[in-house]
Amino acid sequence: MRDLSRLYNEHFGLTERPFSLLPDPDFLYWATPHRKAYTMLEYGVAAHSPITMITGEIGSGKTTLVRKLLDDMPQDFSVGLISNAQGDRGELLHWVLMSLDLPVEPGLSYVQLFKQFQTFLIEEYAAGRRTALIFDEAQNLSPLALEELRMFSNINADKDQLLQLILVGQPELRDLVRQPILQQFAQRIAAEFHLRALTAEEADEYIQHRLRHAGADREIIDAEARRLIHLAGRGIPRLINQLCDYALVYAFSEDRPVADAALVRDVLEDRRQSGVFAAVTAGGAEAALGLPHPAHGWSEPPAASGGWGEAAPARSRWGAPEGEPTSSHGSSSQDGPRGDPNMFHGVWDRNG
Repeated sequence: MRDLSRLYNEHFGLTERPFSLLPDPDFLYWATPHRKAYTMLEYGVAAHSPITMITGEIGSGKTTLVRKLLDDMPQDFSVGLISNAQGDRGELLHWVLMSLDLPVEPGLSYVQLFKQFQTFLIEEYAAGRRTALIFDEAQNLSPLALEELRMFSNINADKDQLLQLILVGQPELRDLVRQPILQQFAQRIAAEFHLRALTAEEADEYIQHRLRHAGADREIIDAEARRLIHLAGRGIPRLINQLCDYALVYAFSEDRPVADAALVRDVLEDRRQSGVFAAVTAGGAEAALGLPHPAHGWSEPPAASGGWGEAAPARSRWGAPEGEPTSSHGSSSQDGPRGDPNMFHGVWDRNG
């Protein structure tokens, strides 16, 4: 069997696959919403926030930000990562202990397990270390589980926060926290941000950034193709990755050096007719093909304006959000969290 991965890379002059669906911080592109979300994560950690919450649509890049945060956490932190935690309070505490590499002996009562957890936090604090728990896919937690987490965050030493909670999840997490039963939990959220979809310009730059990072030194997906991909993928990075990957596979199979708009339309039509992609784009594929939306009309976003080879936005650094992140790969942006009127929209917006 042919080594298609090597042939694929050689065909386009790449060193690696540019549009993998796996979260990879090395490919992280600092579009405005992702830079602001990550700065809010940084701020939550640096400011000892009891609870930090980041939400966004499926595929918006939340888990990639979590992986980046894990890479960048200060050395004086013990960090537990819990993904897809579910169940009652006893099960949640088991997840927490396992994430911190603490032994969970069978037969212990909840009180004994909680004592073990509390002792660990106190010992870490005495050793000059802090503890953070990161919950990915936190929308799966029940109201009772969230209330239990709030109780965990009450373990303090004088004025110092022994435990910090970081919740990352889909928009349903915001709806969950807005419930009256979780008012006390919501009041402890000191840092919050919602990841929006990429604009046409951001998506254009995002695609080019990933291609450059994978070794491209020329245009491989042309401007009109990138515009259609943004439209079909609704600005969601994971869907954009899927479409770009399809487009490059089609181009490779037809020995084309560039994926153009006609080829992207072929991809969309094939996926719309026989694949599952159209089912998850909420009319994006139809919009890109100029077809009626299956449920309602469609308003097309502005076309992309970026060109090949433009510099990516600045990378992030540790610290509170007074300054913007800097980078050796591009210039810093002046558009930061402190100047954004939507940055601190709270979980109680709908209630006035």
